[in-house]
Amino acid sequence: MLGLIAGHFVLAACAGVFTRWWGRRAFLVLALAPAATAVWAALEWNAVAGGRVLTQTWKWAPALDLEIALRLDALSLLLTVLAGGVGALVLVYCAGYFRDDEPGLGGFAGTLTAFAGAMLGLVLADDLMLLYVFWELTTVLSFLLIGHSAGRKANRRSALQALIVTTAGGLAMLVGLLLLGHAAGTDRLSVLVAHPPATGPAVRTGIVLVLLGALSKSAIWPFSLWLPGAMAAPTPVSAYLHAAAMVKAGVYLVARLAPAFAAVAPFKALTVGLGIATMLLGGWRSLREYDLKRILAYGTVSQLGFLTALVGTGTRDAALAGVTLLLAHALFKAALFLVVGAVDQAAGTRDIRRLSGQARALPLLCAFATLAAASMTGLPPFLGFPAKEAAFAALSPLPLTLVVAGSALTVAYTLRFWWGAFGPGEKAAGAAPPAGWEKTAPVGALAVAGLVLGPYVGRLEPLLGRYASTVPMDPGSTPYHLALWHGWSTPLALSILAWAAGAALFAASTPLIRLARKTALPTAEAAFARTVRGTEWFALQLTGTVQRGSLAVYLTTALLVFTGAESYALAHDTPWHTPGGTPRLADDAAQAAVALAVMAAALLCVTARLRMKAVVLAGTTGYGTGVLFVLQGAPDLALTQFTVETASIVVFVLVLRRLPSRFPRTAPRRRRVNYAVGAAAGALVAVLTYLTAAARQAADARDALVEATEHDGVKNVVATILVDLRAWDTMGESAVLAVAAVGVTSLLFLRRRAGALPRAGDGEEPGTVWRAGPREAAAPESLAPERTWLAAGGTLAEERRSVVFEVLARLTFHPILVLSLYLLFCAENLPGGGFTAGLVAGLALVVRYLAGGRYELAAAAPLDAGFLLGAGMVVSVGTGLGGLLLGGAVLDAGTYHTHLPVFGKIHLASPVLFDFGVYLLVLGVVLDVLRGLGAKIDQQIEREQGRTGPEGGEAA
Repeated sequence: MLGLIAGHFVLAACAGVFTRWWGRRAFLVLALAPAATAVWAALEWNAVAGGRVLTQTWKWAPALDLEIALRLDALSLLLTVLAGGVGALVLVYCAGYFRDDEPGLGGFAGTLTAFAGAMLGLVLADDLMLLYVFWELTTVLSFLLIGHSAGRKANRRSALQALIVTTAGGLAMLVGLLLLGHAAGTDRLSVLVAHPPATGPAVRTGIVLVLLGALSKSAIWPFSLWLPGAMAAPTPVSAYLHAAAMVKAGVYLVARLAPAFAAVAPFKALTVGLGIATMLLGGWRSLREYDLKRILAYGTVSQLGFLTALVGTGTRDAALAGVTLLLAHALFKAALFLVVGAVDQAAGTRDIRRLSGQARALPLLCAFATLAAASMTGLPPFLGFPAKEAAFAALSPLPLTLVVAGSALTVAYTLRFWWGAFGPGEKAAGAAPPAGWEKTAPVGALAVAGLVLGPYVGRLEPLLGRYASTVPMDPGSTPYHLALWHGWSTPLALSILAWAAGAALFAASTPLIRLARKTALPTAEAAFARTVRGTEWFALQLTGTVQRGSLAVYLTTALLVFTGAESYALAHDTPWHTPGGTPRLADDAAQAAVALAVMAAALLCVTARLRMKAVVLAGTTGYGTGVLFVLQGAPDLALTQFTVETASIVVFVLVLRRLPSRFPRTAPRRRRVNYAVGAAAGALVAVLTYLTAAARQAADARDALVEATEHDGVKNVVATILVDLRAWDTMGESAVLAVAAVGVTSLLFLRRRAGALPRAGDGEEPGTVWRAGPREAAAPESLAPERTWLAAGGTLAEERRSVVFEVLARLTFHPILVLSLYLLFCAENLPGGGFTAGLVAGLALVVRYLAGGRYELAAAAPLDAGFLLGAGMVVSVGTGLGGLLLGGAVLDAGTYHTHLPVFGKIHLASPVLFDFGVYLLVLGVVLDVLRGLGAKIDQQIEREQGRTGPEGGEAA
C-alpha cells in the first residue's frame, strides 16, 4: 500500500520531464500509477468482501513512537477503486484534452498525479494524524489544480475560495480528531471506531468539529459555495476532484465515523438535516444555470447532500444505499463532466442557449452521455436505479418525502442538461472534429460501467454489505438486499413519482426559472466576496493604525515588551536564588581583550553616521565573536561565524546600493529614547546570560556527546551532532532557511521568479552592466573584443573594472571551491560541514559576481538557484528516508567500509550525504540572494540609467 502511494508521488515528480519528452502523451504514462492501484484493489476485492482486512505499519521514528499505519477494509477498498480507476481514466482523457504547448502542462500533470496519490493515502490512512496530513494535502493540491490558469482572475478567485473554505474546515477537523483521539486513548482510526469513547462534552465537541471538516470538504450547505466556483478549473479536474475523489472525502469520513457516533446527538442531526437541505437547494439552483458545468456542479452539490444524509443516518440499510449510490455517482458524474469538456472544445461554448446539433456532431459522446444521464436519474437497468430504490427503502417518512422531492429535481436538471447539450438543432458553427479516442474511451468506460453494474448489483453486495454490517440494524427490520428488481413496491412507486415530477418540472422549466430568478436571494459566492472585501478593509484599517512604516518604532515596541516581561519575571521568580556555580567572566587575558574590542566596535557602530561604516563595525563584532570561539577551542563554530559574517557583509553592501550613504538625522529626544531602550535590552540580555550560566545544576552534556560521537570513530562532535544526533532539527532549519531566502528574494521579482541568469551573448538586453550612464548597445560578438581574465569581463564598463580584482577572482575561484569540498568531506574528523562548506562555495560566487557582474555570475553558476535549493532538500530528505528503506528509522545513520587498491581503507557514511544536501541548499540560498539582491537590482539600476542621463535628466 505504501509503495502504491509512493509510486504516485515518484511519477508526479517526473511529470515535468515526461511532458518535455512526450508532450500530452505523458499523461498515458502517468495513468499507470492509479491504474495499478485500481488493478491491485480489484484483485483484493473478493478477499476483503470475505472479511479480510489488510494492514501495513511502518515505524518511521521509533524513538518517538511515530509510525505510518495503513488499513484496507471494505469502505476504503471501494474508495480506492474509485480513486484509482477514475483517476487513470481522467489522466488518459487529459492526453486528448490538452495540447502539447499548454502552458504549465508539466506542473498540472504532476499535481494531478500527486493528488491521486494523496487521495489514496487519505482513504487508506488508519492514523488520525496521517489522515489529516493527506486531507490537507488534497486541499493544497486542489488549490493548485483549480488555479491552473493563474493568469485568469476567475481561476485565482475560485482557487482561493476553495482553499479558504476547506482549510478552515480542515483545521476544525484537526482539533476534533485530537479531542476524539484523546478521549479514546488512541490515534488509530479503526480502534476509535471499534471502541468509541464514552459520550461527553469533549466527545460531542470533537464530533461537531470533525463534521465541520467533512461537510466543508463535501460542499454541504452552508459550505457549498466553493464547489460551483471551482468549475473554473480544467474539465479533467472537475471530473476527478469534484465527482469521484476530493468531494467524496467528506462523505467517506462521515461513513467511517457513522458506525461509532451516529447515535450521538449532533451527528445525525447535522448530517441528515444539512444533507437533505443541500440536496434540495443544490437541485433547485441547478435549474437556474445555463452553463453545462455549473448545472453539473450544483447537481453534484445536491447529490453530495443525498450521500451525506444516507451515510449519516446510522442504519444498516441506509449505509448500504449510501455506498451503492457513492459508486454510481462517481461513475455517472465523472462521465458527464468529461462529456462537457469534449462538447466545450468541439462547440467552443458551454452555454446551453448557444449549443445545438451536438448529437450529430458528437454521436458517440451523445450516446455515452445518455447512458450516464439515465443512471443519474435512476432509470433501470442502470446502477443508479437500485441505489435510489435502496435509499427510498431505508429512510423514514419525513426524510423520505424530502429525498423524493430532491430526486424529482435531479430528474429535472438532468433532462435540462442533456437537452441543452444534445437537443435538436443545427450543427454549431465552427465545431471542431469529433473527439479522439483519448476523450471518448474514458467516457464510454464510465458510462458502460454504470450500465453493466446495474443488472449485476447483487455481486457488489458482499463488499458493500461488509461495510453496511458495521452499522446497527433498525430493531425489528429485515436486512435489505441489493437487486435490480424487487417487484412492484413502494420504492418503485416513489421512483416513478420522482420521474414524473422531474419531467413536469423540466417541461415547466422556463417559467420556473423566471420565478427562481425573481425570488433569488443573494448567492453564497456574493456573500463570500463581501466577506473577503470586508476582511481586507478591516485588515487595511488595522494595519494602517498599528503599522506606521517605521522600523525604529517596531523595534522599540518589541524590545520594550521583551524587557518589561522579562524584568517582571526576574523580579517575581528571583532566579538568582537558585544554587549553582559562579561562571567565569574570562579564561585568560586574550579573551578579555577580544571581548573589550567587540564591545568597543559595538559602541562605535551605534554612533556611526555612515551606513557602510556601521556595516563594517557590525561585521567586526561578528568576527570578534569568531575569535572568541577560536580562543575557547571551538574551530567549527569560529569557521561558521567567519563565513556567515562575510556573507552578511556582502548582502549588506548589495542592499546599501539602493540606500543613502548616511543614516537619516534623528531628533535628539528620539535618539535618547533609542539609547535608553537599547541599553536596557542589552543589559537585560547580559543579566539573563549570566544567570543562565550560574543556575546550571545538571551535569555538563559534553562528555555524553563526545562519547556518542566517538563510538563511530569520528572526532568532530559539532558536525556529528548536526547531521546525526540532531539531524531532524537540521533538516527543519534547512527548510526554513530555503523558504526564508526564496521569500525575501521573491519580493524583488515584480512578476515571477526568473530561472537561471542570462549569460553574456544571449541577447537578454542591450548595453553593458554597471555603467555610469546609458550607452549604445553592443553586439553580442563584441561584448569581449579582447582577452579578459573573466568569462564576461567585456560586459563591464571600463570605469567599473579592476584588473587586479579580475585576476584574483580568476585565480582563487577554483581553489575556493576545492576548499569548500574539502571542508565538506573532512567534517567527520576536522572542522567543516555542509553549512560552512556551502557558505565558502557561495563566497566563491560572490567574488566572481563582484569582479564581473551578473553575466559573470551566470558564467560561474549556470544552474538555477531553485534547482540547487530543491536538490539540496531532496538529497537531505532522501538520505533520511534511506533509513526507512533499510529497515530502520528516518535518518538512521548507515556506514560502509571497503578497501581499494590505491586508496586503501574507504569509509562512507550516510551523514556525509546528508551534509551534501545541506551544502547544495546553502549554495542555492547564496546564489538566490546574489541573483535577487545583486543581479536583479543591477537590472533595475540600468533601466533607470537608461531613462535618465548622468545628471538625472531624461535620456535621449
